[in-house]
Amino acid sequence: MIVPRGLLALVPAALLLPAAQATPLVYREESATATAAAPTTTVIHDWAAGWATGFPVHSSCNATLRTQLQQGLDEAITMAAHARDHLLRWGEDSPFVQKYFGKNSTAEAIGWYERIVAADKTGIWFRCDDPDQNCATQAGYGGHWRGSNATKETVICPLSFSTRRFLNSMCNLGYTVAGSPLNTFWATDLIHRFLHLPPIAEDVVGHAAEGYNDVLEVAKTSPTESVRDIHALQYFAADVYAYDIAAPGVGCTGEAAEEEEQTATSTTTATPSATSAAAKVRREPDTHSSSRNKYNVRS
Repeated sequence: MIVPRGLLALVPAALLLPAAQATPLVYREESATATAAAPTTTVIHDWAAGWATGFPVHSSCNATLRTQLQQGLDEAITMAAHARDHLLRWGEDSPFVQKYFGKNSTAEAIGWYERIVAADKTGIWFRCDDPDQNCATQAGYGGHWRGSNATKETVICPLSFSTRRFLNSMCNLGYTVAGSPLNTFWATDLIHRFLHLPPIAEDVVGHAAEGYNDVLEVAKTSPTESVRDIHALQYFAADVYAYDIAAPGVGCTGEAAEEEEQTATSTTTATPSATSAAAKVRREPDTHSSSRNKYNVRS
């Protein structure tokens, strides 16, 4: 702004100073307490932590026994998984379902096979020593569930390692589902042993039938028991594996050993050698619990 020379004397000096000098800024330092934010920890919920789906082999099994037993355990899971898948694919339309489980929902049988495959196995042990002395003192023992001595443990006796077969020989060497012992193969034998373990069978699955013909009869008269019967679950798994996998579309169901013997002796053309090889197989008196506790179930 231009001020006439005559009026310059009338202008206050303060107005002629630069703005910065005319209006000095006064700063007041305010003390502020800064609160540091506490570090946040994100807790991740891992719902599957510790989930063990494989059956553990105890340290009492040496390298050789462990290899054989592990293959047997793997094949048992393979057979159970196929039984589950057959049920999921065919349901009640499968003739095997009607044969072994009668007119009943397949959901429960699917559940038992799935528990064998995928239920948590933490704390379960398959061992090769003889803590209850059943292998040493009981003739013909292939193994046993330890029952109240150790509800999650199963002992496999030496006899199993010398007699059990693997699934690559199914439907071979005279084997038939109906006529041969259920414990011919590691897979079917171990499915039985799995279903005695409370973490797998939840104290629900048990013995409602004994032998092939009895299993078929219970399926007709009491199907609700069939889907909870150990032998029915074994026979179904073996039969559908034989028909779908081992000998596709053919299988090897056969006949019960007693029926085959009667057929052979009543036919004039039959010779002693015609008797079923399966009928001559020694029936092994496996137990599934210790004879030294209140559980002593034979099959």
